[in-house]
Amino acid sequence: MIMTEIAFERRIFHELEIIKNELKDIKEHMVDVDIILNEKEKMQIEESFRHEKEGKLVSLSEFKKKL
Repeated sequence: MIMTEIAFERRIFHELEIIKNELKDIKEHMVDVDIILNEKEKMQIEESFRHEKEGKLVSLSEFKKKL
């Protein structure tokens, strides 16, 4: 291998390391889309909390009995 090929390979490996580190940083700071709620989902959760406070919720076992 001639010197320019060695230097080229080293540069490629260096660039790959930089890309790997950047990808790692991106993954660490990415927001999980499954935890983002839309307006409808937010309203449903608020309604559920309200129902819980008002004692309107039914346990799963009670629900199954009614079926």
